[in-house]
Amino acid sequence: MLDQPQTFADRLDAIAHKTEAVLDGLLAERPAPGEIARPRRLLDAMRYASLGGGKRFRPFLVVESAALFGVPERHALMAGAALECVHCYSLVHDDLPAMDDDDLRRGRPTAHKAFDEATAILAGDALLTFAFDILSRPETHPDPAVRAELVMLLARAAGIGGMAGGQMLDLAAEGRFGDAKTLGEDEVRMLQAMKTGALLRFACVAGAVLGGADAGRRAALDRYGDAVGQAFQIADDLLDVEGDAAVVGKSTGKDAAAGKATMVSIHGVAGARAKLDRLVKDSEAALAPFGGAGAVLVTAARFVANRKS
Repeated sequence: MLDQPQTFADRLDAIAHKTEAVLDGLLAERPAPGEIARPRRLLDAMRYASLGGGKRFRPFLVVESAALFGVPERHALMAGAALECVHCYSLVHDDLPAMDDDDLRRGRPTAHKAFDEATAILAGDALLTFAFDILSRPETHPDPAVRAELVMLLARAAGIGGMAGGQMLDLAAEGRFGDAKTLGEDEVRMLQAMKTGALLRFACVAGAVLGGADAGRRAALDRYGDAVGQAFQIADDLLDVEGDAAVVGKSTGKDAAAGKATMVSIHGVAGARAKLDRLVKDSEAALAPFGGAGAVLVTAARFVANRKS
């Protein structure tokens, strides 16, 4: 059973600590069965990129959505750790000079600054593939069909039709491969649904898959994840405009400098905030089938809208 901290912040922090412990154990120096060795420098870079930072919001969504169906927390934490590996890999690669060229992540040097570009690339590659190693383990779920579905869903959320594809659309809009393109609202929404939203939707649906949810409740969590994903990106865009880099933990003001189309650039700060408020209401409405049991996830949507980092 999930512990019951007094506040949402306590609950978020508790799951973050548990996710950290799971990742720490999985990324131990000792090779896993079937592995020949774990090169020290690569392992150090993987640990640097994935441990000791972050709110672990994606694993939190996995654990909380799974709790709606009585899933043992140990299974949800494994799925959440796999998702966090994908998220952390994406940050390592996004920070590279060929991508967003950032020096700061979570208030400390990015992986390619702390190590070097080649090591950072390999650390990202290894974290991505390690995610599917984790999902495929019996410790994640005793039913191999459930594990296989989780692998498929995460691969799609992370790949050409999800996060990686969204990143490509973002680079193309910047003019990396030709002329820059001014995106309309529908195009921005699709890009952000892929680049940011896909992993957040997976986090919510993964709980339903782990719990063997019926189609209606699974669809409800998918709608919730979609609204939260959109809200998360708009909040991120607002932080880029208004946030303090020391609090945010990464460079700010980069979207405008790169000419990126965001909901803030399209609607302005006030318009983006109004859209953010509507998305929070949409996320709450999606959770109606769960009644009071969905209260923590309702608070999570509000947390996304009001976050400062």
